[in-house]
Amino acid sequence: MKKFLCAAALGLTLGAAQAADIVDTAKSAGTFNTLVTAVQAAGLTDTLKGPGPFTVFAPTDAAFAKVPKDKLDALLKDKAALTKVLTYHVVPGKVMAADVKPGAVKTVEGASLMLAAKGGKVTVDKANVVKTDIAADNGVIHVIDSVVMPK
Repeated sequence: MKKFLCAAALGLTLGAAQAADIVDTAKSAGTFNTLVTAVQAAGLTDTLKGPGPFTVFAPTDAAFAKVPKDKLDALLKDKAALTKVLTYHVVPGKVMAADVKPGAVKTVEGASLMLAAKGGKVTVDKANVVKTDIAADNGVIHVIDSVVMPK
């Protein structure tokens, strides 16, 4: 019985050490509350918890604060428009920072983001990448300082 309890405790400890999916990783970071709320409002939670892999260019709460409040409120109420904006931040596949190449990259939304690197800084459209390679078990998150909008 004692061996079983030790094995069970070890199993729980190892299970807790596993990476979380993109949504849970964003939730636990504490700086993506608006993004998580928007993902839930758009009905994309199950998708971003799915097998992926996905690369998400994730705007922080401070990035969402740059969007005028009336525009953000309207966006959160318009599921189709919100889905379009959010899926514009997602690229299929797991692309780590070392593998990013400047140029256009097709998003899940269908349009392309423009990636650029200059003087050691990487931009996605006009947003700056401020942190890279936050691993999730179904992809990776790169943090950006602005919300990017599809054309």
